[in-house]
Amino acid sequence: MPTYDYLCQACGHAFELFQQMTDPVKKKCPECSKLKLRRLIGTGSGVIFKGGGFYETDYRSDSYKKGAEDAKKSSEKKTDDKKASKSTGDSKPDSTKKSSGSTSSDTKKPKTGSSD
Repeated sequence: MPTYDYLCQACGHAFELFQQMTDPVKKKCPECSKLKLRRLIGTGSGVIFKGGGFYETDYRSDSYKKGAEDAKKSSEKKTDDKKASKSTGDSKPDSTKKSSGSTSSDTKKPKTGSSD
């Protein structure tokens, strides 16, 4: 049920009234009891849509839904291909991989058998 703003044109009394939309407009002022009460036009309340939204789930065209499914399948296929290539070791050579204890200078210098 909405809240309506009322203003008495005789005494200037303003108030809000919580009533149904089908209720008749009030005419009598509760302060001065004159029949000069007027219902004001308000801005109303804002509508907030939460969640995925009704448009996305209810009114999407079939071509959009098909395109979205195809895009999802192709992205899943690409991630599966990347996982398969990493497990076989085809994606990167060992020279570019860093080990946990080495630095970039250790991988560039050839090691000699003698220590200083």
